[in-house]
Amino acid sequence: MGSPALNGRNNGQRLGITDPISLSGPTEDDVRKTRELEKYLQDAGLYESQEEAVSREEVLGRLDQIVKIWVKAISRAKGLNEQLVQEANAKIFTFGSYRLGVHGPGADIDTLCVGPRHATREEDFFGELHKMLSEMPEVSELHPVPDAHVPVMRFKFAGVSIDLLYAKLSLWVIPEDLDVSQDSILQNADEQTVRSLNGCRVTDRILRLVPNIQSFRTTLRCMRFWAKRRGVYSNVSGFLGGINWALLVARICQLFPNALPNMLVYRFFRVFTQWRWPNPVMLCSNEEGSLGLPVWDPRRNPKDRYHLMPIITPAYPCMNSSYNVSSSTLRIMTEEFQRGHDICEVMEENKADWDTLFEPYPFFEAYKNYLQIDITAENADDLRKWKGWVESRLRQLTLKIERHTYNKLQCHPHPGDFSDKSRPFHHCYFMGLQRKQGVPASGGEQFDMRLTVEEFKHSVNMYTLWKPGMEIYVSHVKKRNIPNFVFPGGVRPSRASKVTWDSRRSSELKASDSAQVDRPFEVAESMDGVDDRRKRMRLDDNVNTNSRNGECLVVVHSHPEEVHEVSQVSTTSSCSIKDLNSTPTSANNLENLADVSSQNNGDHGSMEVDHSTNIVSAAADTSSCKAEKLAIQKILSDSYDSHQALSSELEELDDFDYKNQAKDFGATKQGSPLMSSVANTSSVVPMTSCNEARQSSSSYSNGGLEELEPAELVAPSSTGTAPAPVAARKPIIRLSFTSLGKAGKSS
Repeated sequence: MGSPALNGRNNGQRLGITDPISLSGPTEDDVRKTRELEKYLQDAGLYESQEEAVSREEVLGRLDQIVKIWVKAISRAKGLNEQLVQEANAKIFTFGSYRLGVHGPGADIDTLCVGPRHATREEDFFGELHKMLSEMPEVSELHPVPDAHVPVMRFKFAGVSIDLLYAKLSLWVIPEDLDVSQDSILQNADEQTVRSLNGCRVTDRILRLVPNIQSFRTTLRCMRFWAKRRGVYSNVSGFLGGINWALLVARICQLFPNALPNMLVYRFFRVFTQWRWPNPVMLCSNEEGSLGLPVWDPRRNPKDRYHLMPIITPAYPCMNSSYNVSSSTLRIMTEEFQRGHDICEVMEENKADWDTLFEPYPFFEAYKNYLQIDITAENADDLRKWKGWVESRLRQLTLKIERHTYNKLQCHPHPGDFSDKSRPFHHCYFMGLQRKQGVPASGGEQFDMRLTVEEFKHSVNMYTLWKPGMEIYVSHVKKRNIPNFVFPGGVRPSRASKVTWDSRRSSELKASDSAQVDRPFEVAESMDGVDDRRKRMRLDDNVNTNSRNGECLVVVHSHPEEVHEVSQVSTTSSCSIKDLNSTPTSANNLENLADVSSQNNGDHGSMEVDHSTNIVSAAADTSSCKAEKLAIQKILSDSYDSHQALSSELEELDDFDYKNQAKDFGATKQGSPLMSSVANTSSVVPMTSCNEARQSSSSYSNGGLEELEPAELVAPSSTGTAPAPVAARKPIIRLSFTSLGKAGKSS
């Protein structure tokens, strides 16, 4: 049966910086599973209707006409001669999910207006064009953001959401057949123009670097859906956004050029569970270019050395598209990759289905403790502006908590926002909190987080467009006290919820006397029982936990005096499945992979593959799976020889940076006995790769998920002055660490 993957553009040329891992094609079973996947995505509502597609095309055509009228009008107003006025032109390009062909119903369209040298951004684009749009009845919700890192004008045109950027080129006349992928287009361009052009250039480059566009699109649509369901789709929150997922999927397509989408999904998880971050994901070699623009290069640029999960854009100037990733969000994503890998292995044995892979992450059941960030404003327009600003700063709160607790306390930001309908002009955000696994607790050490929260609030309140009524509040909330408005329909789900993959895996591990105690996730279901090895402090309900003034003290005890019974013990699922082997695509996969794994940067020519055999023995399946894993390891080790020296440099720099952070943080809190105690007793923990982190955390159970408890504690202020009277005390959060020595048999 003909395969769409084999009918693509892969005509023997190598795409990517390495040879493919496998050139094997699909089996009949793969064709069937891909059809099932496509139907699943269709049933999930991920494809727009034909009517909506036509409407989008009409809107784009109308928008192109508008900018052409606009540029002629401003050309005439600037006194250009009639010939230049008639030749004046502007052109609309699309990028992002729409250009990639993976957008869904109701999605906005990322667009770029390219104009001539005399059409300025400030006066003409955000001035005259904005005025034209505001006077059109089809346009609504017009919101210019000229001060953004990438200036944008957002609006709805005939009900279609548009994000419109502007690029001013050095040309007097914009040709209708302009190719924005040419590097010469960047000549004499300002920084905003370079950044605005980057989206189109990267999108077009991705489509040129994948072997089969249709397989790429289906796989990317699947991975975007998976990431949203699992809560790891949000660039602003420190996870990955649309362009990041597109680059990761494109790399998998390069490594398996003849694979169908179901195979590519499996291989996605197989590759990225083994990826050794911060090795970069690259679709092509970085180009220096002739324009002297800065490109991502950690050997030359010190700031690039601190990127934890570099995913490099393929168009000049090459940049790291995932610089927002923090140690906490990297941990969460690698754990999700592992979960996806485990499920895909079971799916290859037909023991699980797509529903299992796409189970939503139970965020509000996964942790015992959360930070709730509430924002309010006087009216809808102020709230929209305030919301956009606060969302752009939330990542800083995660980074501050990680830094000020020496990476011992990790945050899981929820990528969405919620609104209490009973409160006008209100939004709130949540972060799950837990102690980093594998970090030993030192008795009696204390972390004063009041300044952490205060610093964050201060940075937020520096908003240049701040108005009275724009307020932000940070508070600690227990799982049982999560407000009902965050749940669908405003109804808190019953505890007797359906059995999920995570809960099944947890139950299996609990039933078996396994030495595997690495449990990075806390599952959706709560199970009754008493955990005499988990120690925590009681919640004092008489203490106000609303951190309106940003006061938050975290006290860490490795041996709490009181041990309280826990009626609801939440456990976590292991990210490993034993004795399960995945099914390869064909018998020839083994031979092909053996060839790949034996190479060492040798001939890059195409490999001949015989696709005639589709039935193999179980033993061959197992061997092929192992060979593929070896080939992946080979790719990872051989592809980035130039980064080997860099890795050791990064470790030294990370360690040096942490020591400097500890020094600087202690210096900012002179006079605080709490912080001086921390600086004297806490050891500095350097960053490790995600693989090292998993190995370290595997020695401990997640039974040590701590309780953040409000308590009546007297804490010195940051200036060393006497504590306030009891009535004036500010809310305090206590963090009780379970002793790791007793966490091995939790739950």
